[in-house]
Amino acid sequence: MKKLATNRKLGRTTDIRNAMLKNLSTDLLVHGKVETTLSRAKEVKSIADSLIALAIKEKDNFEMVDVKVVKAKLDSKGNKETELVKSKNGKEYLKVVKEETTEKRQKDMPTRLNARRKMMRKLNKVKDSDGNNIDLPSKLFNEIAQKYADKNVGGYTRIIKAGPRKGDGAEVAILQLI
Repeated sequence: MKKLATNRKLGRTTDIRNAMLKNLSTDLLVHGKVETTLSRAKEVKSIADSLIALAIKEKDNFEMVDVKVVKAKLDSKGNKETELVKSKNGKEYLKVVKEETTEKRQKDMPTRLNARRKMMRKLNKVKDSDGNNIDLPSKLFNEIAQKYADKNVGGYTRIIKAGPRKGDGAEVAILQLI
């Protein structure tokens, strides 16, 4: 019996196709919707739904731990405090004063850590408009998974057909998170 292909080729080589799907999946999760051709939207829908399902499954799989943090001590203006120290050979230099505190942080359990790694394989690293990194797996676990937690199985995205594109007549669709 002949086996059929499991995914659409989309007229691209494998590496270009995978990069395009990664970009579209990332944009969908960052912005909430993306406009593309119908066949690309169908491929991205399956990727996005699987990522959201994984996030829902692992959203509460962590423990809170106390972590010892060593930071530079800051003065009232927000500058680092320094002290004058003498070295062994008699020279003086400024040394930053450190303070040690404990903080509560989330520690992923092994299955959640594996889920985070799977997500990073399917998504790109993204920066916001200010240049700060957006942690997409955390966004999936904390925001998107909380939003869909009460939903049973699947159906986290929707495809709306937008008609043919003016230039080449390709069927355009809008893919959005519900």
